Amino acid sequence: MRFFNNKSQDTTNVILARFGTYFVLMHVTKHCKMGMDKKLEKRKGLSKKQWIIVISATLFITFIVSLIQGSSASTYYIEKDKITITEVRQGTFKDYININGSVAPIRTIYLDAEEGGKVEKRLIEEGEMVKTGDVILQLRNGDLKMTIMNSESNLAYHTNELRNTQISIEQQKIHNKQELLTIDHNLVRYHRNYLRNKAFFDEGLISEEEFLVIKEDYELAQKNRELIYQKMIQDSIFRENQKQHMDENLKNMRLSLSLVRQRLDNLHVKAPVDGQLGLLDVEIGQSIAKGERIGQINDLSNFKVSALVDEHYIDRVKPALLASIERNEVPYELKIRKVYPEVREGSFEVDLIFTSTKPDNIRTGQTYNLRLELGQPREAVLLPRGAFFQDTGGQWIYVVNQSNEEAEKRLIKLGRQNPKYYEVLEGLEPGEQVVTSAYAGFEEIEKLLFK
Repeated sequence: MRFFNNKSQDTTNVILARFGTYFVLMHVTKHCKMGMDKKLEKRKGLSKKQWIIVISATLFITFIVSLIQGSSASTYYIEKDKITITEVRQGTFKDYININGSVAPIRTIYLDAEEGGKVEKRLIEEGEMVKTGDVILQLRNGDLKMTIMNSESNLAYHTNELRNTQISIEQQKIHNKQELLTIDHNLVRYHRNYLRNKAFFDEGLISEEEFLVIKEDYELAQKNRELIYQKMIQDSIFRENQKQHMDENLKNMRLSLSLVRQRLDNLHVKAPVDGQLGLLDVEIGQSIAKGERIGQINDLSNFKVSALVDEHYIDRVKPALLASIERNEVPYELKIRKVYPEVREGSFEVDLIFTSTKPDNIRTGQTYNLRLELGQPREAVLLPRGAFFQDTGGQWIYVVNQSNEEAEKRLIKLGRQNPKYYEVLEGLEPGEQVVTSAYAGFEEIEKLLFK
């Protein structure tokens, strides 16, 4: 193929310029020699005829140079079998993208040590199936056992103290009742003595002073009985509240002991759900801190497919969008369950689940190529995908003329795209032939000439 680049243009310009200068000098020299045999009148500068020759030569050289430059800047000769030519057609545009996803359990439950200790036994290995409550690890913690023993001792002590207090309350209640009975008994005697002496006083058998003493003793006994009764009521209320408070304290202490004993049971690391033990990063004799992550359980009751999507589609990918995979020529349908908002290294993550059946013998870590539907199919002008898009950004393309001898640059407007086609919005018609291979090296060329 033949191509005029900038270097060749510069070389041509230099050659033509030198040729023009030489041409002018030759003409001037010729005319000077012709006039040497004649005695001419001495003149200053070039003659009128010589000036015409110089100007004509300059204009001719300028025309030739511009013609060559214009031709080299807009035309590119290329062998037709070294480019890809495809046809624009009318068809149904399916709005989808292809993404790669890997199979993962529907959920992962992490195992964290609720109590610290040293690994004493490892009862289940990685990859084995477990049931809820199965003991996976057994830890040993001497300090925890000592704490539990101290808690039990304190609980027993406080329990005895509370019980002694309750016995004291009951004894005080009995004492108050006995005291009230004694006062009531004495009050009856004072009342009877008062009535008897009042009769004696009325009959003049005793003196007034003697009667008044008996009367005052009786009235004092009445008032004393009233005060003691009110005191017993208040004391009874206080004792009852104290008893309720003690009962609550005893209940809380028992609950506390139960929790402390449960901490001892936490030294047995158990499976919280049915599933597969996917990771167990501990060894016999290793010390585990409280809250440290030691493993995980994979729930294999169902599976999900995790995939990365280019951030270009972040506004179009929503939960419930459908996708499909094909395995052994059998299609399986999925839908997006969750879209993660974080964008990392130009991609964001989505989780998909199977809507009905799933492939047999599906395994964690398997990779599938998914077809993710972004919209409904519709009629459109379709342009096959090609490497030209990387060089033009989809803004223009070379269109082959009817004679199939050349292709001219044309502005176009593209819409959506899928792995096979671009959607043409403007600039192309069905049936036209276009160059879809790479344009590297002739992006500035207006026309391609086929050899």
